[in-house]
Amino acid sequence: MKPYLHEDFFLPNELARTLYHGVAARMPIADVHCHIDPAEIAGDRRFDNLAQLWLGGDHYKWRLMRANGAPEELVTGGAPDYEKFAAFAETMPRAAGNPVHQWAHLELRRYFDCELAINAQNARAIWDTANERLPSLTAREIIRRSGVTLIATTDDPADSLEHHAAIRADASFETKVVPTFRPDLALSPEQAGHAGYLERLGRAAGIEITGFDTLCAALEMRAEFFHRMGCRASDHGLAAIPAEGSDRMALLLFLGGVYKRLGWVMQLHYGAARGVNTRMDGVLGPNTGYDCIGPAGGGAGLARFLDLLASRDSLPKTAVFSLDPNDGAMIDTVLACFQDGGAGMMHGPAWWFNDCKAGIERHLTGLANHSLLGSFIGMLTDSRSFLSYTRHEYFRRILCGLLGRWAEEGAVPPDEAALGRLVEDISYNNAMRYFGF
Repeated sequence: MKPYLHEDFFLPNELARTLYHGVAARMPIADVHCHIDPAEIAGDRRFDNLAQLWLGGDHYKWRLMRANGAPEELVTGGAPDYEKFAAFAETMPRAAGNPVHQWAHLELRRYFDCELAINAQNARAIWDTANERLPSLTAREIIRRSGVTLIATTDDPADSLEHHAAIRADASFETKVVPTFRPDLALSPEQAGHAGYLERLGRAAGIEITGFDTLCAALEMRAEFFHRMGCRASDHGLAAIPAEGSDRMALLLFLGGVYKRLGWVMQLHYGAARGVNTRMDGVLGPNTGYDCIGPAGGGAGLARFLDLLASRDSLPKTAVFSLDPNDGAMIDTVLACFQDGGAGMMHGPAWWFNDCKAGIERHLTGLANHSLLGSFIGMLTDSRSFLSYTRHEYFRRILCGLLGRWAEEGAVPPDEAALGRLVEDISYNNAMRYFGF
């Protein structure tokens, strides 16, 4: 029996081990999509204890704690931080096979040099060991130690980007931090406070928003400002691709043209049903663990949207993410129809509920079957936690293990050099080229 998360976990043969340890492990990290707060990077945040660093804002962990019967007081409530951590530690033995179990133990080992199993019996020892090391683990030090060269945060068009400006002005911090343009609130007139948001957006752009045309003008001005601040991508969180003829579709079509002119990547995240527990969503707000896989709308809507953009010569590079794991082949085949050598259609990484080992392998296999695996842009954290960079290790081990198995089966040539270049590109190079960083 092998130790848990041993040196060669997920690496079934010698080629897989060579690809990971000799190639993937030494590649830097480009985190091209995350929800890290740039203010915490600018201020080099220090954390008071392990619970703040490990549990704050992490709805992956919160969902498991609730499933284990932890009262909300111990999840997002006002309980003392150690009691929250102890409730998480008590949950972990029951989470065998869950990626959070593997990620958490990797984080404990990589950042705190602690190989204890996370459970109720070890909770106090882990707490004390980790907290002794916390003074040196500031936000920036975690980024440096993780080998991260680029971070793309997610930012509202009305944001001043003052924290991005502060990071750019600090020559002592070498990691590049860029904003991503996410105009979801502008596309959501049904949300409470929409009128107030438009006033704020208008002030940021210096335009009074009185209708569709002025909204478009304000968003375009803000996109140009974001571009000057290093932004090279937009992001849209959609329940589904909007209906043709709707105001939302019209605005997306306009923005697609703006993105193409700026040379940006348009990212489409869709298929999530948000806040389905309306009572708890009303109490705690968004991004607290009450979202699930929802209806994605099928391939017809995606194909039609891309076709409308292409027919207007407004189709930018586009990365598509669906939360529905059944959408993989559909996305791959739709995107292939618009792969003209210039647009750059990309099936984005396995997302959210799909970034487990089975989901990543399914995603990579689908890309290989229907598209071009060697062009894939690899992993992203999609996280609010500074410790989530171990997810890149997790992904790279899965990638190398899959390639090693294919070679062993005779399904791909056992060319170590060629497979090594593939691993380098998928781990880092492709993302940097694709987004133009």
